[in-house]
Amino acid sequence: MTDLLAIGTRKGLWLARSEDDRRTWRIGEPHLLAQEVAAVSIDTRRDRPRVLAGIQYGHWGPSVVRSDDLGASWEETESGAVRFPEDTGAALARVWQLRPDTADRPDVVWAGCEPHSLWRSTDGGCSFSLVRGLWDHPHRPTWEPGAGGGAVHTVLPDPGSDRVTVAMSTGGVYVSEDGASDWAPRNRGISAVFLPEPPEYGQCVHKVAVDAGDPARMYAQNHFGVYRTDDAGGSWTSIAEGLPADFGLPIAASPTTPGTAWVVPLVADMERVPPGGRLRVHRTRDAGVSWTESGEGLPDGAWTAVLRDAFCVDDGDPTGVYVGTRDGCVYASTDEGDTFTLVAEHLPDVLALRAVRLP
Repeated sequence: MTDLLAIGTRKGLWLARSEDDRRTWRIGEPHLLAQEVAAVSIDTRRDRPRVLAGIQYGHWGPSVVRSDDLGASWEETESGAVRFPEDTGAALARVWQLRPDTADRPDVVWAGCEPHSLWRSTDGGCSFSLVRGLWDHPHRPTWEPGAGGGAVHTVLPDPGSDRVTVAMSTGGVYVSEDGASDWAPRNRGISAVFLPEPPEYGQCVHKVAVDAGDPARMYAQNHFGVYRTDDAGGSWTSIAEGLPADFGLPIAASPTTPGTAWVVPLVADMERVPPGGRLRVHRTRDAGVSWTESGEGLPDGAWTAVLRDAFCVDDGDPTGVYVGTRDGCVYASTDEGDTFTLVAEHLPDVLALRAVRLP
């Protein structure tokens, strides 16, 4: 068994491998060096794993590239995999999310992009089509950019139905029950402290993760607040009690253990550093009723941050947890976040992590 960890950074992509133990890692030479890799995915639904990367070419602009040989070679679709139709008058600014669909739909890949848009590929990520139902939604002109830009950053297709959930900065959570044609905001209960009353939409939801036991149960890290829904976003309840701070960027849920999720609390809005400079994860095993600090092996004196996609889990037993920081460090845990070992250091800013187990 080989574990593969893709590390997207401000200046390139690194692939790390571990044989069996997920504690000892071998990191290869950089790929796509000097190109920003804000989104990365490892698609294991085909005979050979496909690595997809959303990159910034500098003055050449954004694109999606792919590798079917674990980075030995890269391909790019001529004229670009993601291109706005002429009638939209829009241009792609950044690819924020690449999400393979379920094993039953092995050629479908979703992309969340800036400006606020959702895209669907039916050829494994070689080319994408704009999801017009979300683009043409009457709310879209009023979605505002967050501090990092205005983008769809979370895409969650439900393996058991036609439901697709997205989250964006700053529009909040939207859900389609018909495979991405019609969309409705589902933010009731999520705060927007910058507004006098909680709005129907416009919340700055930073990340959403799905519980392993029930696809209708999801967890959200908001700009302020951590929430859970048990009805696919129909209503949200605060689960922030017990955390040292309710601000943060990522949230992840176990793919195998119901009720288990992790957050990385950060202090305040503008400071965005771990409380007291102690980088730690907080884990719940009861769907947010209680939280426990963990993370032996994570540093003290760490005045850095973990970005929304620089945090991920794998489907190992026990679940592996991976943390990447803005000061270029990557840590891995083989025991659901109890203890961490250093995978890499002195990399550029870590923007995206994805981990898979390969046979």
